[in-house]
Amino acid sequence: MIQFHLVDADDNEITELISEWYLSEWNIPKHTTIQKIRSFDGGKFQFQVLLTIDNIPVSTAGLYNHVALLDKEPRFNIYKNWLALVYTIPERRRHGFGAMICDYIQEHAKELCIKEIHLFTDTAERLYTRLGWNKLEQIALGKRNITIMEKQL
Repeated sequence: MIQFHLVDADDNEITELISEWYLSEWNIPKHTTIQKIRSFDGGKFQFQVLLTIDNIPVSTAGLYNHVALLDKEPRFNIYKNWLALVYTIPERRRHGFGAMICDYIQEHAKELCIKEIHLFTDTAERLYTRLGWNKLEQIALGKRNITIMEKQL
């Protein structure tokens, strides 16, 4: 059975697991992920979601007010509510779990009366376009070609 869980700031075991996933996938220091999740204010406007199948963690993503892109391109600070760090364990990729968790985050954001959300990607523009996201801009960031996208809720 597929279930979605909002990660509580004091859920140390899940937070530790997510920090390990992010370290292995994007080399994000574990303490950075742990600190970010612990700073959330009870699920209001910033939150982390975990997707489980039969209680086994499979995928995660979050909605954040600050993402790394903003440190490199401060002009994007005008946007809040960034869908970011969509991760699925390697053996479950290409089965739609990333899309499922994105849909869940969008619905939860809508319940919080958030009107629009943003993301940036250099690998999954086609996925997000298929999910109804609109391209705002494309920029070169080092060797990466980044697409900034928006979705009206």
